[in-house]
Amino acid sequence: MRLVSEAGGRLRRAAEEEEKERPAAPSHHSNHQFSSMKSKFFNELTHLPMPMWAVGAIVFVVLALVASMGFCLYRKCCNKGKKPKKVRERKGGRGRRKKDKEGEDGEDKKEGEDGKEDEEKENFGKLEYSLDYNFNDNQLIVGILQAQDLAAMDLGGTSDPYVKVYMLPDKKKKFETKVQRKNLSPVFNETFSFKIPYSELGGQTLVLQVFDFDRFGKHDVIGEIKIPMNSIDLAQPIQEWKDLVGGEKEEQEKLGDICISLRYVPTAGKLTINIMEAKNLKKMDVGGLSDPFVKVVLQHNGKRLKKKKTSVKQNTLNPYFNESFSFEIPFSQIQKLQVVITVYDYDKLGSNDAIGKCWMGYGASGVGLRHWSDMLANPRRPVAQWHTLQPEEEVDAALKAPIR
Repeated sequence: MRLVSEAGGRLRRAAEEEEKERPAAPSHHSNHQFSSMKSKFFNELTHLPMPMWAVGAIVFVVLALVASMGFCLYRKCCNKGKKPKKVRERKGGRGRRKKDKEGEDGEDKKEGEDGKEDEEKENFGKLEYSLDYNFNDNQLIVGILQAQDLAAMDLGGTSDPYVKVYMLPDKKKKFETKVQRKNLSPVFNETFSFKIPYSELGGQTLVLQVFDFDRFGKHDVIGEIKIPMNSIDLAQPIQEWKDLVGGEKEEQEKLGDICISLRYVPTAGKLTINIMEAKNLKKMDVGGLSDPFVKVVLQHNGKRLKKKKTSVKQNTLNPYFNESFSFEIPFSQIQKLQVVITVYDYDKLGSNDAIGKCWMGYGASGVGLRHWSDMLANPRRPVAQWHTLQPEEEVDAALKAPIR
């Protein structure tokens, strides 16, 4: 019995030892497999076509990207539930602030309206002028003396003021003072006279407009004064200051159109200008008509070379001239030549009044430039073109401006 129990114990111990030894064999096998893979991986690395430091840098960049992506995902997941609260708080705050502001706006609305009224009363400056009537010569004498505190119209905080003087409603005569450069309190001391019978003076209005001169564009209105002649007593000379009010730009009145033909023969150096006809000219006479004629002036480098004029056409606003003038102009001069056309109303007793002007040639723009270019591009052929007449002062200012 004893022998049998000892034999059974030996068998159990042998079985336990076998069970302990069995898992050891696979562990040894897996260790061997890992070491072989490791040696194979490093063997492949050594055979790569790039140095080891480059491989390390790539690995570092990949790890950094993975880490940053993980951090972003973590922040997004953590803050996902908190955003609506903040949005609700902001919306609630905005609603409360809106209600508070409505009460404040209601109180401040009246104050804002009062402020706007004050802003509308903008200061344009003031002008000193004088008025006198010469009963012997039937002349209204207007003196433009000086201005003060004019509005600055230029970027530099100054203006280049001058004063335009004319009578409404006819605007037959317009006068201008000299331009005072960069001066907000200019002194003019200039006098102008209008020959108007005293019996007709009451129905007219004297306009004094202060402009800011602009060499390269439209002149801006700084302010103006309108004086109805039936509201003043001209028995004694008047000299006074008046505040300027904001004036609108003078409406561009239609002065009429003129048809001109140009022809140039380079080989002969001959320029032919044909004044063909005009239409819709401004009424200059009391009877509602005009006595027009045309003056042609050639300029080169600002100097007047030659001038011609047509015959006078009596009592018409649509005259037909068909008069040609030829000038000897060498090709060397034609490139910088300017042709200035002025339509006048003939006056037997006084000076002739300019109805309007236009010009072609060097420095011109628009229709004037196109007409001149067409003439040069078609030598020996007459080229006709209609031109719209412009105010005399605007054309004169454009002719004096430097060519850009």
